[in-house]
Amino acid sequence: MPIMFHALPTADVRALQNGQFDFYGQPAERAVSDGAGTPCRHCLSDTPKGAQMLIVAYRPFTDDQPYAEVGPIFLCGDHCEQFVASSATPPVLRSSPNYLIKGYGSDDRIVYGTGIIVAPDSMAAACENILTDNKVAYIHVRSARNNCYLCKVSRTTQ
Repeated sequence: MPIMFHALPTADVRALQNGQFDFYGQPAERAVSDGAGTPCRHCLSDTPKGAQMLIVAYRPFTDDQPYAEVGPIFLCGDHCEQFVASSATPPVLRSSPNYLIKGYGSDDRIVYGTGIIVAPDSMAAACENILTDNKVAYIHVRSARNNCYLCKVSRTTQ
C-alpha cells in the first residue's frame, strides 16, 4: 500500500513565523539552531546551523479531546519551502535511530495496539502495515525520545 508523508500546512506555519501565538497563546520562542536535532515540521529537514528557528506549542488536532496532545515543535524562523507530500521518507526521519509511530482513527483518537518504535529503514513498511487496519485513518510520527510530533502519514488516497 503506497503511503504519503505530510508536513504541517504552510498557512499554519506562516502564521506562526509571522507572529501568531502558539496553542497556549504565547509568542514563539526564538533560538539559533545548532544544526542537529532541530527538525522543522514544515520543510521536514533540520533547521540549518546558525539559522533562526522557532519553538512553539503545537497540537496537530483540531478539536479538544483527551487524545489531542500538545507539545513543543521546531520551525525554521524564516520562510522555508514545505516538504511536498511524498512516499519518500523525509530527511527529518533519517536523523534519529528510532521513532514512535501510532495510528489514529477518523475520530482523531489513538487506535490501540498500533503504537510501535521503528528504525528509519523500517518506517515505510511499518506505516503500510498499520494502515492496512481500516480503523486507522492516519499515523503520527513522533520522536521516540521526547514524544514530539514530527509529521503525519496517510494512505495515498487521502
